[in-house]
Amino acid sequence: MNSQLTAFITLSCTSGVLNLYLCLYVFLKRYNYTKIAQLFISYTALIAVYCFASAFGLIATTLSAIKVWTAIQYVGMAFSTPLGLLFIMQYLGFHLTRKKIMALLAIPFISLIMVATNDIHHFHYRVFEIDPILGAPYIHQEIGIWYIIHGIFTFGCMFVSFLLVLIHWKETTKAYRQQLIALMCGQLIPMITAFIYLLGLTPQGVDPVPMVLWASSFLYLWSINSSRLFRVMPVAKDAIFHSINDGVIVLDESARLIEFNQACSKVFPQLTRSMIGRDIRKTWLEVTGQPMPFTLEAVVNTQDIEMVLSDHTYQVRVTELQHVNHGKGLLLIFTDITELKELQRQLEQLAFYDELTQIYNRRAFFQQCNQAYSEARESSSAFTVILMDIDHFKNVNDTYGHAIGDQLLVHVVKVCQSVLKKGELFARYGGEEFVLALKDSTLLEGQALANLLCNSVESQPLMTTEGAICATISCGVAEGTKGQETLYQLLNNADKALYAAKQAGRNRVHVFLE
Repeated sequence: MNSQLTAFITLSCTSGVLNLYLCLYVFLKRYNYTKIAQLFISYTALIAVYCFASAFGLIATTLSAIKVWTAIQYVGMAFSTPLGLLFIMQYLGFHLTRKKIMALLAIPFISLIMVATNDIHHFHYRVFEIDPILGAPYIHQEIGIWYIIHGIFTFGCMFVSFLLVLIHWKETTKAYRQQLIALMCGQLIPMITAFIYLLGLTPQGVDPVPMVLWASSFLYLWSINSSRLFRVMPVAKDAIFHSINDGVIVLDESARLIEFNQACSKVFPQLTRSMIGRDIRKTWLEVTGQPMPFTLEAVVNTQDIEMVLSDHTYQVRVTELQHVNHGKGLLLIFTDITELKELQRQLEQLAFYDELTQIYNRRAFFQQCNQAYSEARESSSAFTVILMDIDHFKNVNDTYGHAIGDQLLVHVVKVCQSVLKKGELFARYGGEEFVLALKDSTLLEGQALANLLCNSVESQPLMTTEGAICATISCGVAEGTKGQETLYQLLNNADKALYAAKQAGRNRVHVFLE
């Protein structure tokens, strides 16, 4: 065995030992590290297999032994490059699914089978024999079609890994750049060596890649000890930006679109990357078909706006953004509050509307009417209330049951609503009593409307399975005067008039007079 061959074997074994040490070191401390360490353990273990198999292949003296060690080399070499890519992707925050992993490992699996069965089909090596001049263990080989496919895939994995790390260099703080250097060189060193090997610039018949992998191992060790690789890692800006559930749009100081995240596709399905660099106002009109519902010039610090878009309600937060180059821009954040608004609507419905008749309840009436009455007193305008009561309602419940009684309440409300103008303050006052507030209406106008309501209810009986049920109502009308300080006094006067109407025989209207 000559000294050159001994040097090759020594370098390959050195790379194997260092990668095996890395594998065991990280494995023993895996509980102290993040989940990414699991990929690194597999990655370094496969590289160790590759290096040791290469060294044993250089010791072999027969063609059959060399073929066996070459097949074992492909166990490590074929799978280590895609695992290295997966390791880089997970480090940078990419989401890895089982389908993606299996798809990436498909070609290495086929390559392993191709090498192991090459004597049958010769798709990987068209010629694989001991070099007639140099002798064993040097190999003379002519590559086949699958060797080219496997080579393209291997270079692609290493190049993409290197490129991904390089892209994230600028957005990574200096504290983590030692980690990036180790990761970049870990991919760059074997990639350049393999490229030189394919150009025929390395010793003939020997794969030089295992002999240089010790350098990558030293870089990984340096990164683990100096920058706490596996313990603390940067999360890529893109991974954070695109994982935000809210839609985010970034504008420059001229209100031009410079970036948006993936969640924006739900808010604006027609927004595309080709629109970057365009004025947001024109883009908004093109994407939504309507002008922007808020202004950008008025922003000082932060403003919140609500907008409805495609049957969804969004809270829009507009915030000033200071760029690293001292330029100013804007950050638009779109939070979907559709469910919150619907919940708010349901709570308001429960709090302010009568569950049976779906008109205002007593609480909502006082809240709305107090304000309206105060405004009427301040402007010295007329204000009239009508109290209504269904006559002999207890008899209906006792005769037909409460279900029919409930139907009668709903029926009376619908008859009254058919007479009233839209927006008039009509509420269930309690039990079978209802109240109506009339702004800018005098006592005579209120009396006329009350008579109309009485006649309408009397002329429209409720049709049920028990037959037609005729109902009547009694009404008390009162108008606010300058001497009345509160709404309660006005309602008390209307109640007195209602009591007088009932005493007089029901199905009639009485007004309150001082």
